[in-house]
Amino acid sequence: MRPEDTSAEAWEILLSIYRRMTPDEKLQRTFEISDFLRAMCEARIRADHPAASEREIFLRLTRHVIGPELFQRAYGGVIPQ
Repeated sequence: MRPEDTSAEAWEILLSIYRRMTPDEKLQRTFEISDFLRAMCEARIRADHPAASEREIFLRLTRHVIGPELFQRAYGGVIPQ
């Protein structure tokens, strides 16, 4: 599905690049995007909670990723909102 801010021509170019990639290259790209998104989420948490420790940032990110119910079951305690 083409993003609204991407022209049809640019979208076709991107798709052709992905079609030429090997499965290993596609997997590597997936990991790179995942790492980028995690870093962006961490940056947002740091901006919203500038005094947060590394542990609190980890916990806030983990709660965001796995959801509050599983977080409560896995980590027991709650972190400040």
